[in-house]
Amino acid sequence: MQPRPLTCKTLNRKRITLELIIALAGSLAVLSLVMAGAHVIAMRTGNGGWADTIWTFGVGLAGLTAIAILGGADPGPRHGLVAVLAALWSLRLGIYLFTRTRGKSEDARYADLRRTWGKDHPRRLFLFLQSQAIAALPLVAAIALAADRPGPLDAFDAVGAAVLLIGVFGGGVADWQLARFKSEPSNKGRICDAGLWSLSRHPNYLFEWLSWCAWPIIAFDVMGYPIGLAALLAPAMMYYLLVYVSGLPPLEAHMERSRPREFAAYKARVPAFFPKLPWAPAVTDVGDHDGR
Repeated sequence: MQPRPLTCKTLNRKRITLELIIALAGSLAVLSLVMAGAHVIAMRTGNGGWADTIWTFGVGLAGLTAIAILGGADPGPRHGLVAVLAALWSLRLGIYLFTRTRGKSEDARYADLRRTWGKDHPRRLFLFLQSQAIAALPLVAAIALAADRPGPLDAFDAVGAAVLLIGVFGGGVADWQLARFKSEPSNKGRICDAGLWSLSRHPNYLFEWLSWCAWPIIAFDVMGYPIGLAALLAPAMMYYLLVYVSGLPPLEAHMERSRPREFAAYKARVPAFFPKLPWAPAVTDVGDHDGR
């Protein structure tokens, strides 16, 4: 029995898969090196919080690396669009985290790790940061999948770009409102419940998650590019991490310890993540922002 000849579509899919694997391998190498540098900086400054800033820039750099590999010598318009959007996300959040970390004491989460790990802190922090590099790979993959969808620019690109811009702008507004609230001496020790913070206890996280919803929209083409559906892993993973792992739980636990009565009142009237719709039932909790 003769084997079936490979069709052009099959060959094209194999080419896309192989190029994606190569692009992600290059991105993982970039992420690993970047987080190794983050470990050096954390050790020299005594502030593990720099890892968050460097991770953000690293994810952006890894995404651009993947796009450069996939686009090759003749990148298409979608490669350029996604590169600009990924760089915009990385720069906005990275610069904010840089200004928040510079000249400040170590983030409570990393200070807790330092105390818990004791003398083994340097080695375990290195492994922890390398695990963050690996965990970022599905996020970079979503960027790569969006950039490499075949065909001309279309409505999905426009919608995806709009979603990312809303996420970046909304996150910037939330961070600005929190900074302005904390800069007022009369608000010292109080919980920020102004502006977007009156609608969600974590609007910054909400808009961060929304930004990652852009990539599966841009990558969407079920019939012509089914591998693009894998980009859905990015917003799903980001939601899980933010709401159930490293985002809301430790920060809300800190708020409950530091300002139990005020936080209980805030928690009772403002949802944790998604804003409450007028017709929705009472708040259902799922899990604060750093040091509010």
